[in-house]
Amino acid sequence: MPRPPRRRWAGALAAVVTASVLSLTGLAGQAQAADVNNAKNGGYESGLSNWTCTAGSGTTVSSPVHGGSAALKGTPAGQDNAQCTQAVAVKPNSTYTLSAWLQGGYAYLGVTGTGTTDVSTWTPDSASWKQLSTTFTTGASTTSVTVYTHGWYGQAPYYADDLSVFGPDGGGGGDPAPTIPAAPTGLTVSSTTSSSVSLSWNTVSGATGYNVYQAGTKVQSTTGTSATVSSLAASTSYSFQVTATNAAGESAKSTAVTGTTTASSGGGGGSLPKHAVTGYWQNFNNGATVQKISAVQSQYDIIAVAFADATTTPGAVTFNLDSAGLGGYTVDQFKADIKAKQAAGKKVVISIGGQNGTVSISDSTSATNFANSVYSLMQTYGFDGVDIDLENGLNATYMTQALRSLSAKAGSSLIITMAPQTIDMQSTSNTYFQTALNIKDILTVVNMQYYNSGSMLGCDGKVYSQGSVDFLTALACIQLQGGLAPSQVGLGLPASTSGAGSGYVSPTVVNNALDCLAKGTNCGSFKPSSTYPDLRGAMTWSTNWDASAGNAWSNSVGSHVHALG
Repeated sequence: MPRPPRRRWAGALAAVVTASVLSLTGLAGQAQAADVNNAKNGGYESGLSNWTCTAGSGTTVSSPVHGGSAALKGTPAGQDNAQCTQAVAVKPNSTYTLSAWLQGGYAYLGVTGTGTTDVSTWTPDSASWKQLSTTFTTGASTTSVTVYTHGWYGQAPYYADDLSVFGPDGGGGGDPAPTIPAAPTGLTVSSTTSSSVSLSWNTVSGATGYNVYQAGTKVQSTTGTSATVSSLAASTSYSFQVTATNAAGESAKSTAVTGTTTASSGGGGGSLPKHAVTGYWQNFNNGATVQKISAVQSQYDIIAVAFADATTTPGAVTFNLDSAGLGGYTVDQFKADIKAKQAAGKKVVISIGGQNGTVSISDSTSATNFANSVYSLMQTYGFDGVDIDLENGLNATYMTQALRSLSAKAGSSLIITMAPQTIDMQSTSNTYFQTALNIKDILTVVNMQYYNSGSMLGCDGKVYSQGSVDFLTALACIQLQGGLAPSQVGLGLPASTSGAGSGYVSPTVVNNALDCLAKGTNCGSFKPSSTYPDLRGAMTWSTNWDASAGNAWSNSVGSHVHALG
């Protein structure tokens, strides 16, 4: 969240994304029946046979693997990006589909020597296997191309598996075409909440993906051996089956299991409405309308007081009301206004961080200090909980410890909200995302900031730029597919053009994105594979900038959120 002056990082991030993406395409369609896989040892079952890796950077490993018993591990070091290549025989004037499964650090897949346009695609760090795919066409005299994978300088090792080059037979031989995999075994219910059932099953040899069925209807696809089916009714039994898939087709369904949702609501949030609006209240005067808490528009269900201040004690925070900057607002008035808002059914939390926030929780001692100091502020001012808006990084292990310690002190009514930047939620391996998943059972909502951002990847692997419905929906999809419950996902936008350096969109765009995610209507070019009627709602920076604009944002988005059903 902005503290004056604003930090300018969007341009640099956009430049990195733009420079890195040579060509990014959606997943190509299945190869035609007459096509063959022209790559050799694409599953690395024969070690590095047929592959050449720079500077000894490649090796084969037995874990993690996507299919079979081996995968490639490429380890960048110094000025080497761990590129592994293979020459593949092809036919002239022909179209081929290059695909592979990748995991770990930044990973690239591409082809050179096509005689036409060489192509590549990439993915940021990923904790699970992700398929990349692109197509290329050979030139009139092209009989061989070079396919490659590589990582990125100074980044973590990457893993690659099941690489293929499907198209007309180039005459050089290749791996045999896959056969339809066997039905999955070992399907079990691993956990349940009041609105979701989590499933897990055994790996199927030769499978590249899995489909999850609820009462005979396909509800989800995944590349891993676990899935969470959300938006279910409480205290209700559901039947599930799973199939395995690859390029050859889909297996028979597994034996069915029954999962029964719990009666409790799960997660934090106390008596919040099903769909809620969060607004940040500025404890400083930066040109926006100066407000008392009592003046915050009634559409806001959660009011985040921005911000707490760091102390000289590691991890500890305090709060200093800016009485002078807020026109003589007294601490007693502030406390009374919080009580009045709570009497009206609202929640008021203390926000930690902001773009200039310097709170660091990096060990057990600072985690304890954080929990103790936040709880003390809750007792002193009457706050209902805490908002985590640390924009300079966090430690997932110790932030999790801190928030669980706070929860143990405050009880089940504790509100925990988070406001990560877009880059923080691109992958479940990011520390912000890890923290959210670590505290899923006590987390109220994650309101990611869809502004002051460079271009980002959506859940479909395509790049989206801020300022559109697609940017909101395709990035929210990552959180929804990555393990957060729909009730824990909100859309964070500025209330006016003055509220952020970039990324403002009209309330209509926000409302369309909410409709797309919750109902499948008013989508842009991206349409999520599922709808999420339990989507929590929206957030804005700030109630003050909203007031400066005549409360246009909350009047439109607030009423729309509360009417989602």
